[in-house]
Amino acid sequence: MLPTLKNDVFLRALKRQAVPYTPVWLMRQAGRYLPEYRECRAQAGSFMGLASNPEYACEVTLQPIRRFDLDASILFADILLIPDAMGLDLSFVQGEGPKFANPVDSEQRVAELQAPDMEKLRYVFDAVTLIRQELGGKVPLIGFAGSPWTVACYMVEGGSTREYRKIKTMMYQRPDLLKQILEVTATATAVYLNEQIKAGAQAVMIFDSWGGVLPDGLFQQFSLAYTQKVIDQLNRQHEGEDIPVIAFTKGGGLWIKDIAATGADAVGLDWTMSLARARQETGDKVALQGNIDPMALFGSEESLRQEVRRVIDDFGPVGQGGHVFNLGHGISQFTNPEQVAVLVDEVHNHSKQYHN
Repeated sequence: MLPTLKNDVFLRALKRQAVPYTPVWLMRQAGRYLPEYRECRAQAGSFMGLASNPEYACEVTLQPIRRFDLDASILFADILLIPDAMGLDLSFVQGEGPKFANPVDSEQRVAELQAPDMEKLRYVFDAVTLIRQELGGKVPLIGFAGSPWTVACYMVEGGSTREYRKIKTMMYQRPDLLKQILEVTATATAVYLNEQIKAGAQAVMIFDSWGGVLPDGLFQQFSLAYTQKVIDQLNRQHEGEDIPVIAFTKGGGLWIKDIAATGADAVGLDWTMSLARARQETGDKVALQGNIDPMALFGSEESLRQEVRRVIDDFGPVGQGGHVFNLGHGISQFTNPEQVAVLVDEVHNHSKQYHN
């Protein structure tokens, strides 16, 4: 039996239920800005050594929860573990980011692509269960995966990119090949998230980090359609508990209505979109997550508090809506942890006026 949850404010906000304050967690909250994380990574020897060891993954997941009064934890993993299990051979090069030794960059490679045996990812599911046990019910645990489009960007490019030349060349020249990659990846992603749910994840999030690089029309066809396929296959209940789903597209404010229509419980937004406008466009049919600029953490304490208040005031009175405070994207590795404590404090204190 996994421990009973003590603080469910995050889950209630995702379901647009009454909460005493606006809950807060941060994308990449378990990461390089924490000295204890850097120590752990050094012990593990590599990023993959960290991510593929349930004990290490548990430790770094818990580190920000020990430091800050956050309302949710997020599994420490990487969005590229699925293609690694497909045989693309993932490694992380210092200063360059992820690299695949076997990218999917030809018709033959696409034809050979198959959803992986989930036993190859057993270390992720073991980590989820261990984290739930070690959290002791303090806060909920979020599981996650990358969107099929975002993961496919790395699979085709072979690593990080600023141009998206290879994948966009495939999209325009051979859309049939790209759709085959996306189909296989969407099926694998749904199974992967369902295994996380079975292992103990209490909410799941789909990170579409690169959906915003697509033109309008093609975003719906090559990104959103496959995020939709994942959401349609998710187990939304486990052992009598609802499992909320968050869909996040960086640069996706233009398509807020489309993303909200996927059936996700919440839509994550980056800092370019007004929360008030997002509420208006979605009619409070979904909760919203976001959306302070991560660089606001580099201002003075007062400017940071002011920016937190601005975001909360932009969302405004909760009414029938739900708001989870977060960054508009991942926290920078150069962030001072003391500023994170300031942010969390201001979110909790300032938001109480909007909650009964």
